[in-house]
Amino acid sequence: MELIPLPESLKPLFDHPIRDTSICLGDDGHYYLTGTTGFPDWWAVTGDVQIWKSADLQNWTPVITEPRKRSTVWNIDRDGTWQKKIGLRDGAPFRPLWAPEIHYLKGTYWLTYSIPKLGNGLLRSVSGSAEGPYVDHITANSPISPHIDASLFQDDDGEVYFLCDNGKIARMNEDMTALAEELRLLSPAGGEHVGFEGTFLFKAHGRYHLVGADFVDGDYHCFAANSEHLYGPYGERYLAVPHGGHNMFFQDKEGQWWSTFFGNNANAPFCERPGILRVAFDEQLRIRVQGG
Repeated sequence: MELIPLPESLKPLFDHPIRDTSICLGDDGHYYLTGTTGFPDWWAVTGDVQIWKSADLQNWTPVITEPRKRSTVWNIDRDGTWQKKIGLRDGAPFRPLWAPEIHYLKGTYWLTYSIPKLGNGLLRSVSGSAEGPYVDHITANSPISPHIDASLFQDDDGEVYFLCDNGKIARMNEDMTALAEELRLLSPAGGEHVGFEGTFLFKAHGRYHLVGADFVDGDYHCFAANSEHLYGPYGERYLAVPHGGHNMFFQDKEGQWWSTFFGNNANAPFCERPGILRVAFDEQLRIRVQGG
């Protein structure tokens, strides 16, 4: 597998341990960033969802700066219910909060997240601002699904879809309080899944782009496949962003497409810090990393 060179300009946005970087453009002209935090305990027990904001994708500040809150907009032990249970993995306490994503839909901000062995959750800002406060939006007061790595996608007709795990998807009901159908797996041609985790879906140039994370020789990459139709069929998967596993894609104020980045190991340009890089689409409408 040939690795596409990453631009030398790819550097961390700021120096804070973050995995699974997620960014969205809000209604107020600011960009909002979240991701897995809680180092070094993010493989054990954590509980915070933290958010930063920027007007220019370069200078980032916490959305909440009160002492001891440290940009935290939601916390499992303070605000959770079903999420509080601490289990065991290999005999050690285990309840990390992984891969929160931030989305601006239907006039407010939404946070998806996952807690391994418990499931996915969905939070809604009741104020309409990224600072929150956030409340559990699922009416059953239980996980949306038992899987990991949750995401949202809104199609051109306004319908919102929930995604998780290795490419599973289901349409949500109108008020987004539950799934309106059973989860189904989106698969690329000739393969079981685009990635075994870190699924994300977006639409560009009239096509649906399904992305996911997978390991190859120990390195964590972003793979993708695209389709003319939401539920497929999708084409063959291809390497989209080397070392870019568990990322997502967004447009800036000028319409430029970007991929988020965090770097999983020493072979990446940096490790476990938030980053972004420009992307474009080739003649086959495949995602391609851009220099500069």
